[in-house]
Amino acid sequence: MSGGANAPGHAPVMLEEVLAHLAPSPGEVIVDGTFGGGGYTRAILEAGANVVAIDRDPAAVARGRALSETMPRLQMVEGTFGMLDAHAEAAGHDKVDGVVLDVGVSSYQLDEAERGFSFRFDGPLDMRMGGDGPSAADICNRADVSDLAHLLRTFGEERRAGAVARAIVEARPIARTGELSAICERAVRASKDGIHPATRTFQALRIAVNDELGELARALTAAERILSEGGRLVVVAFHSLEDRIVKRFLTERTGTGGGSRHLPPQAVSAPTFSLIARKPVLPGAAETALNPRARSAKLRAARRTDAPARPVDIADLVPHVRLKGVSW
Repeated sequence: MSGGANAPGHAPVMLEEVLAHLAPSPGEVIVDGTFGGGGYTRAILEAGANVVAIDRDPAAVARGRALSETMPRLQMVEGTFGMLDAHAEAAGHDKVDGVVLDVGVSSYQLDEAERGFSFRFDGPLDMRMGGDGPSAADICNRADVSDLAHLLRTFGEERRAGAVARAIVEARPIARTGELSAICERAVRASKDGIHPATRTFQALRIAVNDELGELARALTAAERILSEGGRLVVVAFHSLEDRIVKRFLTERTGTGGGSRHLPPQAVSAPTFSLIARKPVLPGAAETALNPRARSAKLRAARRTDAPARPVDIADLVPHVRLKGVSW
């Protein structure tokens, strides 16, 4: 989710906790990599800091540019947060004091049927945050059954991935979210915990369409490059795939994973981050009661050291899914 506005239904998740760990102060430069509705950005600006806000969604960019007309310390950028260091540099900042990422789909996107993100509303089966590249319909209609099942299992953690994939292929062509939702309802048994049968399939397709896990991994390494010594990185993730990437990155970068006693000392690089929160921070009961979308949120935070940024192979952080017949 991207940080939502302060309107009902679009409250930024864990705002107080984000501000406590990000600790913005007057004159600092903070990158909000997921502007969304601007909830985090507004609060950071109110704390006196300058903000470089990024979003790939044209609707979110329009909201940000409207806000920047009344808040001149905001620089709004259209683009992906995986390139947040390049965006910050283009905005005139060689180093920044903080980076915040609220990962995933925004409340605005879920609530707009025409965007195709939600199984709750019938609309075009799209799911593209930036409006470019193959859509969710393209994947459903072009991928072979084995690749589709692997995608649903890997990105959606769908236990009935094979059955859903076969049902999708048999029902082709599929053009609407309502069609796909009905297919999932037939292929997936009703869950005792109340999770809709289409939840994991829609999650998997959205992640694949927008390369969300790859973008997250690139954003973490970009933050490492652009943060000044003492700069803070705060990430709010909403499901295990995202949180696993953040946890693995910070464990490796802080040297808190234990490592191997068989490695020679010179093979161990100096930590590029130190943990601010040693365990993931969870939303309070009051917030989850008011905003059910916050229930699965986990916040992780770390502070940049003076060690040089390290090269990274994104493939080491992100599970790979191949889709024959679908090209980006």
